[in-house]
Amino acid sequence: MANPLYDTLFGRHAGKTTPFIHLADGRCITHSDFLEHAAQIAHALTALGLNAGDRLAAQVEKSPEALALYAACAQTGVVFLPLNTAYTPNEVSYFVKDSGASLIVCDDVNEDGLTPLAQDAGIRIETLNADGCGRLMDRSANMPTTFEPVDRSGDDLAGILYTSGTTGRSKGAMITQTNLISNAQALAESWHFGDGDVLLHALPIFHVHGLFAATNVMLVTGGSMIFLPKFDLDIMIQMLPKATAMMGVPTFYTRLLSDPRFDRDLTKHMRLFISGSAPLLAETHIQFEKRTGHRILERYGMTETNLTISNPYDGERRAGTVGLPLPGIEVKITDSTGSEVSDGEVGLIEVRGPNVFKGYWQMPEKTREELRENGFFITGDLGIRESDGYITIVGRDKDLIISGGYNIYPKEVELALDAQPGVLESAVIGVPHPDFGESVVGVLVAQGGADLDIDAITDAVGQLLARFKHPRKLVVLDELPRNSMGKVQKNLLRNQFADAFTLQE
Repeated sequence: MANPLYDTLFGRHAGKTTPFIHLADGRCITHSDFLEHAAQIAHALTALGLNAGDRLAAQVEKSPEALALYAACAQTGVVFLPLNTAYTPNEVSYFVKDSGASLIVCDDVNEDGLTPLAQDAGIRIETLNADGCGRLMDRSANMPTTFEPVDRSGDDLAGILYTSGTTGRSKGAMITQTNLISNAQALAESWHFGDGDVLLHALPIFHVHGLFAATNVMLVTGGSMIFLPKFDLDIMIQMLPKATAMMGVPTFYTRLLSDPRFDRDLTKHMRLFISGSAPLLAETHIQFEKRTGHRILERYGMTETNLTISNPYDGERRAGTVGLPLPGIEVKITDSTGSEVSDGEVGLIEVRGPNVFKGYWQMPEKTREELRENGFFITGDLGIRESDGYITIVGRDKDLIISGGYNIYPKEVELALDAQPGVLESAVIGVPHPDFGESVVGVLVAQGGADLDIDAITDAVGQLLARFKHPRKLVVLDELPRNSMGKVQKNLLRNQFADAFTLQE
């Protein structure tokens, strides 16, 4: 037996002194150095009592060491549970308890807030900081630099990533080794990545885009990455001449276009710019091509499926569409009964392939609702397939908001708003934003006679939710629009406040 994920992504580079990670300060970490460090962390995890199948919750800043922790989990068979660094302890508590995590790894600055959670769950907490220091690193420092990978199969879990609908509790999407391997290989093939590529990587590594798409593609091909902690306009412009490709969210591209230094000369050596995680405005496509001569390649994916659809590398990259199904992936557009609709008609996007997740952690009923017996996953997104196969996303059958590449679930924000003094009810919507694609508007209705303190409500919500979920605008109405069945008509609210940010900002 073997360990397919580790062997395919990491083990293949054993002994190679080729560059893997380039840092902004000029340091370079080779494949060999990276694997030795990962092996030391694997020994530390084993010494802490973790076994294959155990879950490890990691809320850590982006760093080479954080990436090595992912490799160590693959090597030991531990299921990796990456968490958004903006989550509050209250939010982290649910994920840890629901997953039954055996270990929390966090930054020093968050340890005090998470220690009561660890104590309540009866599990350990270790630290890993943005600078690569921390107790977990201390434990691994003197460990052996080789580790025999634990035998696993392609159907074994590699990670659990939490997602959600607009109602109900968060769902843990179970991602297998085969899901990750197949998707990395399909993307590498479709986007023509090779060992000579250098990817400019400024994405976070706690979700599919930055960790499983960007990083895994470079691992499966043997290329290298310019590994930046976050998007910084000056550093991005400084590093671009050293890269051949870039993956980003629409916000990255709008901010690059805002700087006159970003021009045709700066990007002349680049091979490919890829955008995803949120819709890219047609105007951004036009401006980008006019400024640089490059046409952005837009693609589509989600937590449960990894990436599934992409505009072609060779061929028309059609603005407004997400392109064609990736190799080995089937996509169909269906009506409410699951029957396919004709080309040009709006329907639900369903996806089937080796990339599709195993199901929701400890939620068999929810799994049956969204993952058909024939293997097709009902994405919840509405789309149109044109006669030549190109697919356009036209909306969502749920009210999910995607802002700057991050998923925001209105119900969670509404619950926080409804709990505030004087608030009778609320409705949270996403409306167009020139930088983030969409941003959050909270519509409030006051209890009879109440005078709402918007500043106090804003501050209170800020203590409960991660920053990216905060409403950027709160408005008060006498009542929410409802249909004859009493359901809030969020489409009317979205129309009413469609210009909230274009006028304001």
